[in-house]
This record gives sequence, C-alpha cells and structure tokens, in this order.
Amino acid sequence: MQAFSFATTAQIQCEVGAARRLGELCRAREAQRVLLVTDPGITKLGLLNEVLPGFAQAGVSIEIFDQVQADPPEAIVLSAVAQAKALNAQLIIGFGGGSSMDVAKLVALLAHPACSQDLAQIYGVGNARGQRLPLVLVPTTAGTGSEVTQISVITTGATSKMGVLSPLLLPDLAVLDAELTLGLPPAVTAATGIDAMVHAIEAYTSILKKNPLSDLLAREALRLLSANIDEAVHNGSNREARQAMLLGSCLAGQAFANAPCGGVHALAYPLGGHLHIPHGLANALMLPHVLGFNASVAAPWYAELAPLVVGERLKNGAVIEQAEQFICALADITQRSGLPTRLRDANVPEDLLPTFARDAMVQQRLLVNNPREMTENHALAIYQAAY
Repeated sequence: MQAFSFATTAQIQCEVGAARRLGELCRAREAQRVLLVTDPGITKLGLLNEVLPGFAQAGVSIEIFDQVQADPPEAIVLSAVAQAKALNAQLIIGFGGGSSMDVAKLVALLAHPACSQDLAQIYGVGNARGQRLPLVLVPTTAGTGSEVTQISVITTGATSKMGVLSPLLLPDLAVLDAELTLGLPPAVTAATGIDAMVHAIEAYTSILKKNPLSDLLAREALRLLSANIDEAVHNGSNREARQAMLLGSCLAGQAFANAPCGGVHALAYPLGGHLHIPHGLANALMLPHVLGFNASVAAPWYAELAPLVVGERLKNGAVIEQAEQFICALADITQRSGLPTRLRDANVPEDLLPTFARDAMVQQRLLVNNPREMTENHALAIYQAAY
C-alpha cells in the first residue's frame, strides 16, 4: 500500500435545523464576539432570520460582513479582516457558498491578534504560519465541499486566481443543515451538485494521492449525490434529498482535499476566469469531454464507479463499454437538470478556445493529478469537442 496522510475538519454536525443553534455552538467554544462572513444574497433571502436570534439567546455578540462576491478579490478579504479586527472577533463563521467560506478561512487566519503575515505572503502551499481564530463553516449549497478543505482561492487579477493551501484553513466545525438549501433554484442546485460529483470522480482517479480513505469517501459521495440530485433539482423542498446532497458534497470534499482534482477542474477554471461562468456549470460543461479523453487510461476506475451512477441500467460488457455508459449517464444528469450542455449554449465565444487551452496549462497543480497527461493541444481539442 502506498503511504498517505489524511486530514479533515475536526467536527461535522449533520442535522436539519442545526444552524438555528449556531449561537449556542459558538458559546460552547467560549466565543463572545463573532463575525459572520457571507454574501448579500444570503441576507436578502433571509437565510439568517432563523439563525441570528440564537446568538442573543446564547449571550453572543455578532456582526455580519455580507459583501462577499463570487470569485472574491483580495479587497473583499482585506475588508472583512479589518472588520474582524475592529470587532476584536473571537470566532469567525463562514456562512454561504464556497466564496464566503473561502474568505472566512483567510479572515480567521489574518485577523488573529498574533498574525504577522499579510495576504500576499500566504499564497501557495504551506506558507501560512502561526495560529488562527476559531472557525465554523456553514455551507448553504451542496457543492464546493469547502467546509472540509484546506484551501482558499482568491481572485488576484482580471482573470487570475491564487490559492492558500494550509491545514490551518480546516475549520473546527462544519454544520450541514438542509434547511439552508431549500430555497436554492434548480439550476444552482444542479450545478453545485454536479460540481460535488466531479470532486468525487476526480478524487477517485487522482493518480498521485489516491488512497483507501479518499476512495471510500468518493464512492459514498457519488452514491448519495447521484441518487438524490434529480429529486433535489426537481423537488427542492425535499429535506431528505437536500440533506443527502449536503452530506455527499461534504464527503466528496473530504476525498478531494486529500486526493486532489484533475483535468475537469483545470479546464473549467478558464471559463470562470474569463467569462465568470459559475464554477459548477463550468465543471458540468467539461466533465464528459475530459472523462472521454481520460478513458483510455482511466476506464477501469470509471467502470468501478459506473454502478453508482448508472445503477440497474448498467449493461454487462467490457471495461471500456461500462466506462462509456458512466460518462453518458453523467451527461444525462446535466441534460435532465436543464443546464447548458455545450459551450456554445453557455454563450462561450469560439475564438476564446485557444486562450482557454493556454490558460488551462497554468493549472499544473491540478493537471499533475489527471490520470492521462494533457498537453495544450489536447486541451484545445477537448474544448472544441465541448463546443
């Protein structure tokens, strides 16, 4: 067996309605002043209405920073850090999608009274030092798995992003509460759910750090997600399906945090960087085409995963045939969800494809994990196939 290490969030609370007890959970961690980091949509939708009274009841003072935006720029992080310092915050909550949780992770680190680093110094792998404030992450979408990952991605330029990767970014507690996801529109539910499925698939086929624990988590994540995504998309008030999606997303996050993603994510990032296509949708658009490219090498792994997605419809046959059924079943999920299935359907200009291919090659931290080596010419051919 290949040696491996595995790290994840210290505690996970998987319970419908648990978010209403956030104040109590913070008080149990001896925090009296809390900064909650979120986005304007969360406050506008009233998702905090049932949550905030619990802080007063627990005797915990709370302030809200709700200026997080998709693909958050450095200025947003620094503004949230300034508010946390002004409050003398004793605990940080990240409440929302991946962007809010990513910002909260960095705020917990940079707002610690003993922090001597600035944001520019902690980009990269293992560059963050010292301590962070206690951190609680509460996802409101079932997709990113950010509540169990040790990475935060920030926009640093017009189309560029950088990541901070450190065990310090793993929170003390992740709260999975389906009630927070009930109002998600079908398209967002579908895109984030497919994002989580990609996390599971790419973790299972990650060639450098694939390990027995990540494999177990990836398989169970894919089972939960594929069994519940249709119901969550088309009957969004189903709490059981929503809770299963949150757990599946969390398990997939634990898997890819330890066996990192590959080519699908590498080719999805330029779509977000240049056109601000939501990350989950970008993954859905690239998924069948990257898997088709990988199949000559990864077909045995795809065939192992096929029963989890195809189910009883899986036909007996050669490994490559079962892998093809797996890829087709994933494409069908995107189509059933009502998402665009081609780049042209998502208003992607064809003349940008060479630029995407060039930019995808920058994502070597991801491409080194891909089961098949990918060149710029390969990437361009994949984008063309997806167009």
